Amino acid sequence: MEKKENRFGLVISTITAATMVIYVVIAFVLAALALISFVQVFSEMLAILAGTGITGGIISVLHALLVTIIILELLETVTIYFRTSRIPVRPLLIAGLTAMIRRVLVFGVEPVDPLDILSTVAVIATLTIAIIYIGKEEEEPERRKE
Repeated sequence: MEKKENRFGLVISTITAATMVIYVVIAFVLAALALISFVQVFSEMLAILAGTGITGGIISVLHALLVTIIILELLETVTIYFRTSRIPVRPLLIAGLTAMIRRVLVFGVEPVDPLDILSTVAVIATLTIAIIYIGKEEEEPERRKE
């Protein structure tokens, strides 16, 4: 019986180690993507200063900046996992909200189906309510500690 428990413990520790290695790789990839995305923001800003379409340029900068924010929120999720061994929900919700806001910016540029606009607004409202709710849930344990 003890051998089975040792094997089971070995399997669990191997899977845990593999998970950590995967999260480390994800963290490095996300950090690299964030840097690349940030460089994209600066190149888009330089294009605006060079005089290539201010309105389109501003939208491009906002898109690149929001992508950077999404990547950083995902990276924050991974770093919180390293500190707590738990995957937090709030940064993922914020990344989703940022993605939806980025989508709203497209509405002014491309023709969009009204149903698409309505569903995007519904998703934004749902994510906002979830973020507020999760925020209150996270504050409760902190208040109990005081």
